[in-house]
Amino acid sequence: MSNVSRLALALEAGDVVLPDAGRIAVFGPRAGHDLGALPAERCHVITGYKPDHDHFAGLGYACAVEPEGRYAAAVVVLPRAKALAQARIAQAAAVTDGPVIVDGAKTDGVESVLKACRKRAEVSPPLSKAHGKLFSFRAADGFDDWADDAPQEIAGGFVTAPGVFSADAIDPASALLAGALPRKLGATVADLGGGWGYLSARVLEREDVEVLHLVEADHAALACARLNVKDPRAVLHWEDATRWRPEAKLDCVVTNPPFHAGRSAEPDLGRAFIAAAAGMLKPGGQLWLVANRHLPYEAEMARCFARVEEMAGDARFKVLQGRGLARKGR
Repeated sequence: MSNVSRLALALEAGDVVLPDAGRIAVFGPRAGHDLGALPAERCHVITGYKPDHDHFAGLGYACAVEPEGRYAAAVVVLPRAKALAQARIAQAAAVTDGPVIVDGAKTDGVESVLKACRKRAEVSPPLSKAHGKLFSFRAADGFDDWADDAPQEIAGGFVTAPGVFSADAIDPASALLAGALPRKLGATVADLGGGWGYLSARVLEREDVEVLHLVEADHAALACARLNVKDPRAVLHWEDATRWRPEAKLDCVVTNPPFHAGRSAEPDLGRAFIAAAAGMLKPGGQLWLVANRHLPYEAEMARCFARVEEMAGDARFKVLQGRGLARKGR
């Protein structure tokens, strides 16, 4: 049973009552999350993740990356990251005049969030269903200290934000890839899933790079990248890396692709990055990719590239290079 089923059951039972009028903010729903229990014409979907934003916009929902004005009610779909979950709840409480509904899976920490909310507001009896819980409270001022989602500085002078990938330190896989890259990469380069900009910053240490496209789906991470990568050769794109295409074919792509959907490993996402990279490269172009050692990316690399080689690695990670596009039909 999906998370939205908890919401539908709570509304049907009267455990949660929506105001008769006014907009309803929905914070952080993922693509495929059924919002059918809510009046679509009143919903305002708030998400900074580009694939989710495009999904709900395509269904006709009004969408934005930040709240706009005030709301009669709010639904917060809990993310995995605790700091991000707290920031979203605080944001919802600050802009909502009616109930704030929190819906999350146990694996996303809903139990601890419920316990913390009880110390700050009068919380409704939780509805437990499908390995998760839903509860609500009237918007209150007791969540201000959760609202600190401002960029924070980490080692190396980079800034990150709560909830973005590798928020506390430079990702070791990305550091391994950066150290393995050759002195020359070509004039035009893309960093797919560039996050808050570490790899792009390292690529731009090379004078031969004329243009670097940093492609990132997380709006918050991209905002950090704008602070971390100020080189005028960098062009930043808020896009799904598996769908974005450059205006002209590239010399090189670098990537540390995500490989999780929720808490489950999903190698198909990394494979989609590889196929996308091959589609945007010149015939003699090259892909540099880092991945956890257990992920089976070599077959997709061999399908897309004429030559595939492990260029660096350790017990945890491997750096693969694909060079020259494979012939069609291979």
